[in-house]
Amino acid sequence: MDKMDHIFKALADSSRRELLDQLFEKNGQTLNELCEHLNMTRQSVSKHLLILEEANLIVVEWKGRHKLHYLNSAPIGEIYGRWVKKFDQPRMSALQKLKNSLEEDTDE
Repeated sequence: MDKMDHIFKALADSSRRELLDQLFEKNGQTLNELCEHLNMTRQSVSKHLLILEEANLIVVEWKGRHKLHYLNSAPIGEIYGRWVKKFDQPRMSALQKLKNSLEEDTDE
């Protein structure tokens, strides 16, 4: 499985996306903090975090006895650059042309 496949697999699950949303809101949370917001066992959350870590969507740092989880948005940026941006560009160009055309019409 290549790097992008791991990322898409990790993002395919709504619980993992929710974990990423939680880390976006407050980065550097422990497993206990992340579990507070989910209706699943600690073991299940740990498994989801492992998949996110394997996809490089989160990084882990030990501070004393506490294992903190941090969001790594770089892979999501790669997805945007490879898959989203190229589809977004023609629409943005069309909107800019329309805006320019409408502005020219109002100037006359």
